[in-house]
Amino acid sequence: MIVTLTANPSIDHTVMLASPLRRGEVLRARTTTSQPGGKGVNISGAAYAAGVPTRAVLPCPDLDPMVAELRASGLDVVTVGPASRPRINTTVTEPDGTTTKLNGPGATATPALLDALAARLVKEAEQARWVVLAGSLPPEAPSGWYAEVVTALRTTGTRIAVDTSEAPLDALAAGLPAGAPDLLKPNAEELASITGSGSLDEPAAAAAAARTLVDRGVTAVLATLGGNGAVLVSAEGTWHATPPPTEVVSTVGAGDSSLFGYLLADLRGLSAPERLGLAVAYGSAAAGLPGTTLPTPPQVRADLVSVRHLDPISGGL
Repeated sequence: MIVTLTANPSIDHTVMLASPLRRGEVLRARTTTSQPGGKGVNISGAAYAAGVPTRAVLPCPDLDPMVAELRASGLDVVTVGPASRPRINTTVTEPDGTTTKLNGPGATATPALLDALAARLVKEAEQARWVVLAGSLPPEAPSGWYAEVVTALRTTGTRIAVDTSEAPLDALAAGLPAGAPDLLKPNAEELASITGSGSLDEPAAAAAAARTLVDRGVTAVLATLGGNGAVLVSAEGTWHATPPPTEVVSTVGAGDSSLFGYLLADLRGLSAPERLGLAVAYGSAAAGLPGTTLPTPPQVRADLVSVRHLDPISGGL
């Protein structure tokens, strides 16, 4: 079982333009879609498509249309209140794959809601192999709340993955090793921010920065690097994976798919390089699909991903 938390759920509107985005002009959309979203929801969706038992925990009214749509799609959804309706996120995708996101703030989180969410996650973790804390926190939630939840989940014996950004990620990193997760999944920009590094688009530099987090208590760091693939750093070693050639349609959800690919490989008992390879294969497959469409196993080509071991000092083979 993979249990996911989407602390700040959303309805994701995606607009695919017929021409490049130009500010201040009237533009025509090629297609538009609207889907329930949020990182945890996306990860649970990918798990469901792969036949992996999953449960999505959301702060959302149980009768909200978003919840009804998710359940109609087959997802096992647990709602926690008191909560308000999900926020609206808008994604604009240009013909070359360039993506611009306009994310709503979400409903204000009360202490009662945060306590209820943490308690429910601890309960759900009793039957979960992984608990995933994903996405932004709602307004008024303390930036260190994810770190607090990680600490609470430690009593359950489950494995914990965190994929977040900005203040919640900064707080998690600042508090290491307390609240260190089993897996942290930043992108290059997020990794640079929490390690005080410069540009980390190159695999060797990203791996060196990720190693500092492992040294501070994080079990493994999966850092996604866009077109440069991803690196995985743990006590076992350091690896870089190169994605197959992909015509990028939309990058929305690619990072979520990468994280699921890693978790799926772990559930299958695969080695660290194989976990990285499946993560990159899932992320690449998602990037080739429109909007927040999640890949299904037949669309994922792990056999086309190249994985190499990196020397922790020189960054070479």
